[in-house]
Amino acid sequence: MNSRPASFDELDRKIITALMTNSRTSFAEIGTAIGLSATAVKRRVDRLRETGVITGFTATVQPSALGWRTEAYVEVYCEGAAPPRRLAEVVRHHPEITAAMTVTGGADALLHVRARDVEHFEEVLERIRAEPFIRKTISVMVLSHLIPESPEAGASHPAPQAAPDVR
Repeated sequence: MNSRPASFDELDRKIITALMTNSRTSFAEIGTAIGLSATAVKRRVDRLRETGVITGFTATVQPSALGWRTEAYVEVYCEGAAPPRRLAEVVRHHPEITAAMTVTGGADALLHVRARDVEHFEEVLERIRAEPFIRKTISVMVLSHLIPESPEAGASHPAPQAAPDVR
C-alpha cells in the first residue's frame, strides 16, 4: 500500500459513495449510474484500494444476531501518561472492545464495548480495570441507536462463547 496522500476526483467520490451505500453494488451498476464502463470503474476501485482510500469491504450485521446484546462506551482514565501504543496493546486483548481511541478532555481514551449481557460487560470492565495503569473508568450503556444504519449500530464479529459456570 502506498503512503502518499491520495488524490481523487468527482467520479471517484461517486464510486466511493456507491460502495459505502452498498459494497455489493457491481462495477457495471456503478458505471451505469455515473457514466463509466464497468472496466473503468474497476480500474478506479483498484487504484483507490492501492492508494489506501478504500481500506476494505465488510458486512454490517445486527449485533444481537451475533450474540452481542449489551453495548457501552467506556471512558478510561490512566495514571500518569499512558502512551497510546500501550493502550492499543491492552485493548487488543479484549475481543469485546470493538473500537478504541485516544480523546481530548478529562479521559485518556474512549472504548466502544459490546458484550453478551450486563454480567459479561461487568466482567469485561473488571478486566480493563485490572490493568495496572488504569486509574478509573466511567461507563455509559447504550439504550438504542438513533441512527440504526450507522457503522456503530452494526457488529463486525460474533460474541465469544460464555465460559462454563464452575461453581
